[in-house]
Amino acid sequence: MKIAKNAVVSLTYQLADADGTVIEKTGDPISYLHGGYDGIFPTVEEALEGKNIGDTFSVSMEPDDAFGEYEHELVRAEPRDMFPKEVAVGMQFEGGAEGDDDEDFMLYTVTEVTDDEVTVDGNHPLAGKSLVFSGTVTGVRAASAEELTHGHVHGEGGHHH
Repeated sequence: MKIAKNAVVSLTYQLADADGTVIEKTGDPISYLHGGYDGIFPTVEEALEGKNIGDTFSVSMEPDDAFGEYEHELVRAEPRDMFPKEVAVGMQFEGGAEGDDDEDFMLYTVTEVTDDEVTVDGNHPLAGKSLVFSGTVTGVRAASAEELTHGHVHGEGGHHH
């Protein structure tokens, strides 16, 4: 079966930066629902269209195709007393975007801690980076009716969220 809309695709992959430094690599295959369900980067999905089990692929992605451009306005310095005593660089917190009154929350990563302030960054750690997504197709099957209704792959034994 070739990869086409409404197929469940399984693959192993490697994500590297533009210099070839590996950022992430799978041991076990991942699976996603193919056909615009937002289960994988659109440029990767486009490259996989029509491929078969065993085919390899490599996609170069500019920031707009991956995690977006780095936005300096998403870096904020907040008063130290707004955070737990044990706050440390690398910790993550949910918070609202600055000036945003509705319920849109972002994930902020602590990048600096001083006696007076904690600096947090709402950018994805890979924002602004060109990346290479490469891998091997390990499985292709037709999606079940339930998977199509829900818009994502279900694990063995049925539906899990």
